Amino acid sequence: MKIVCIIPSRYSSSRFPGKPLADLCGKPMIQHVYERVLKSDLVSAAAVATDDDRIYEAVRKFGGTAIMTASRHRSGTDRIAEAVNSMDLGDDDIVVNVQGDQPIFEPAQIDEVTRPLREDPSLPMATLIYRIVREEEITHPNAVKVVFDADYNALYFSRSTIPYIRDDRHPIAYYKHHGIYAYRRNFLRTFTALEEGKLERVESLEQLRALEFGYRIRVVETLHDSVEVDAPEELARVRNILRGG
Repeated sequence: MKIVCIIPSRYSSSRFPGKPLADLCGKPMIQHVYERVLKSDLVSAAAVATDDDRIYEAVRKFGGTAIMTASRHRSGTDRIAEAVNSMDLGDDDIVVNVQGDQPIFEPAQIDEVTRPLREDPSLPMATLIYRIVREEEITHPNAVKVVFDADYNALYFSRSTIPYIRDDRHPIAYYKHHGIYAYRRNFLRTFTALEEGKLERVESLEQLRALEFGYRIRVVETLHDSVEVDAPEELARVRNILRGG
């Protein structure tokens, strides 16, 4: 069974245009992500999937593999599905999606997110979650919350605070979603053939498309938090972490 990692990356962003090429301690952010992916012993191949010449050339410049894709894609998963068409993969091989704005994710998370698919051939998709420890993330829309069943299958993802605590006598832990996915190769074909979901559209969360059409997403709790750079002001926090702060 092969495991490959594709990093979807686009230049346009309403909150942070050019984010993948933002400088972090002398390297573009996309290079930090790519180099961390290569530290995983499970990954046999890695590539950046983009529709932008500037990102494509930046990846080639630091010696990485880049795949040019169409600009029409609705989500990073759709972009990845096109990229893997050029790779020699079987239906049961695993494709990992690491977001290009997670420059300090832990390579061990690739092992964590792929383990359910390696152990259960019937699973189409898995993703990581993290127990929220920073109180502000409970209400912040950039921290996507998730609820799941007793078997760790996702029930819903939302930018809102879920679950709602009606009675303070019943405290509960909140979990946020990390944008690291693992998919079965054949499920990527299925996913991209689905219509955009209504829930996906209103929440702007691509994983809701799978849930809305009845596909399981196994969630895996990780002990590694991963800062997602959604705005320029978050670069300073990441630089501080990279410098050992």
